Amino acid sequence: MRRFFPAIGAFLLLTGLLTAAPREADAQDARAFVANLGNQAIQVLGPSVSPAQRVARFRQLFQNDFDVPGIGQFVLGRYWRTASPQEQQEFLRLFQEYIVQAYASRLGEYGGEPFRVLGSRPAGDETVVTSQIDRPNGGRVMVDWYLTNRGGGLKITDVYVGGVSMKVTQRDEFASVIQRNGGRVDALLAQLRQRLAAAR
Repeated sequence: MRRFFPAIGAFLLLTGLLTAAPREADAQDARAFVANLGNQAIQVLGPSVSPAQRVARFRQLFQNDFDVPGIGQFVLGRYWRTASPQEQQEFLRLFQEYIVQAYASRLGEYGGEPFRVLGSRPAGDETVVTSQIDRPNGGRVMVDWYLTNRGGGLKITDVYVGGVSMKVTQRDEFASVIQRNGGRVDALLAQLRQRLAAAR
């Protein structure tokens, strides 16, 4: 019996080491993914780029690197289940373009401040990568990127800026619009169309 416990301990240690290695590899991949995304954004989205180019380039980054269907479904919340398939598809299309237009214009204000990846940590089946942007006035902005593996590749599922979740903020905003209009998803779709038309 005494020899049994060391054997179990060795087994647990071995399995712990075997599972830790893939997790660390996943964390390294996630950190490299965010660092590469940050560098791409700095290069293609700076103030020297025209607004039209900035929108086109950010659209490509958003489509390639973010889990747009998953984020969109989360943002629509419980109303996703009550929306028709046509409304779901139109929402995803409008939501993607709304985010692209809104954030591309904000990125035009970015002045090339240093972007640094600080580390990562596991969060359930996701990996959180923490980064920092140093501001010219000496301040700093902390950004947490939530990533998961979707279909063999990493995708961003949420971004926290200063502790505030991008997708939770959008969900609250959109839910407010739907609730003010009797739970009708088509009211949100109409408002998104209006906002996009005004931005053009």
